[in-house]
Amino acid sequence: MRIDIISVLPELMESPFKASILKRAVDKGVVEVYFHQLRDFGLGKHRQVDDEPYGGSAGMVMMIEPLDNCISELKAQRDYDEVIYLTPDGETLNQKIANTLSLKNNLIFLCGHYKGIDQRVREMHITKEISIGDYVLTGGELAACVLADSIIRLVPGVLNDEQSALTDSFQDNLLSPPIYTRPFEYKGLKVPEILLSGNSRKIEDWLHEQAVKITEEKRPDILR
Repeated sequence: MRIDIISVLPELMESPFKASILKRAVDKGVVEVYFHQLRDFGLGKHRQVDDEPYGGSAGMVMMIEPLDNCISELKAQRDYDEVIYLTPDGETLNQKIANTLSLKNNLIFLCGHYKGIDQRVREMHITKEISIGDYVLTGGELAACVLADSIIRLVPGVLNDEQSALTDSFQDNLLSPPIYTRPFEYKGLKVPEILLSGNSRKIEDWLHEQAVKITEEKRPDILR
């Protein structure tokens, strides 16, 4: 898998890819991640990438020319499965979306900034718009990191135990059941006896029951 991320602040995203699972994925060569500084495609001697919006609204807008030039250059080099714009008004990210995108080969992430991008860029290039929640961030960079992490961890060869990802919350429309490790008892709190029974069928049934119970309590909307 290859992910190209377009941003005016690519340095903001470098750290997450230098540690833990994301670093491992890159080091293994399972995933390639490239950051593209939009100002390299900016206009004039000041590398301008934003301008005032028509209509007199407040704030600045990312201009069409730098974005079109950057995306077009990438598209000329390879075919992309999706060109994704990180924006508050996009489809809310969930596990189903992450699962689907983890099967793709080439992705472009466009990080919004200021008041957003010229609408014509969305019409020309964007194939999918994603939000990580109903709130506004300074830019799409942190959202791009969240999206990348949710996708990359699912790519075969990234996790040491690939079955682990299949038992995560939301994979079966349920939250995860409670989990325990040693010691068996701590300050009067004990691990449920069923988990020490050795009866895998009963343990599996108990875990499912607990997952349903927790989901009903915390996220009944998922069950609906």
